[in-house]
Amino acid sequence: MVRDPHIAAEFRRLRAVAREIGPLREERLALPRDGRAYAILRPADTDLLLDRSAADPEQNLPYWAEIWPSGIALADALIRRPEEVRGKPALEIGSGLGVTATAALEAGADLHVADYSPESLLLCRLNALRNAGRQPGALQVNWRRPGWPLFRLAGGGFPVVLAADVLYEGRDAAPLLDLVGRLVAPGGLFWLAEPGRPVAGRFLAAARDAGWLGETETHDGPWPDPKDKGVVVSVHMLRRR
Repeated sequence: MVRDPHIAAEFRRLRAVAREIGPLREERLALPRDGRAYAILRPADTDLLLDRSAADPEQNLPYWAEIWPSGIALADALIRRPEEVRGKPALEIGSGLGVTATAALEAGADLHVADYSPESLLLCRLNALRNAGRQPGALQVNWRRPGWPLFRLAGGGFPVVLAADVLYEGRDAAPLLDLVGRLVAPGGLFWLAEPGRPVAGRFLAAARDAGWLGETETHDGPWPDPKDKGVVVSVHMLRRR
């Protein structure tokens, strides 16, 4: 429950705007390792979102409307290693419903989120405000074809860039590697959470060839959705030379 009157007023304002998305429902989840609980508002009718995306020339389906194990795992990793982001400018590519953003803000990051979907950005801000008492800055952008606003925001580069479940198709690997090469400051970190899709393997091999080095930790849940039982998420912490 939001108790600060200023935060509560902003939450009500965002909640009113979010009515345009359609009906929302609340889901509760706990970070498997840290144990803290979040209450997440998400669309109740994903078929409605699919219908709206049918005419999208970019073919960006509303994956953001689900709570995925990768976002939870990345949130858990951030909470358990807050020194990596505390007090630092950070960017999340793909805002989802705000699970990772909430953890990054709780860990002390000065966070911006970037996503193609304005609905995702709105619910990310709403859920972060509700659970962390803060909301990130938000920028609508197609990360496969980013424009000058994103690079202007990055300036000389972010010390930390985050991404969970952004690699779905073969076409995603090369644009992502090019993007993080331009967004991450020299010596900075790129945290990538992924559940073992082949495209992630191709991305990681190309990143190693490009000089990115780092470590990986695995997360096996338990996840809130029973259909995700058995999913193992790798969180890669890659440092740019």
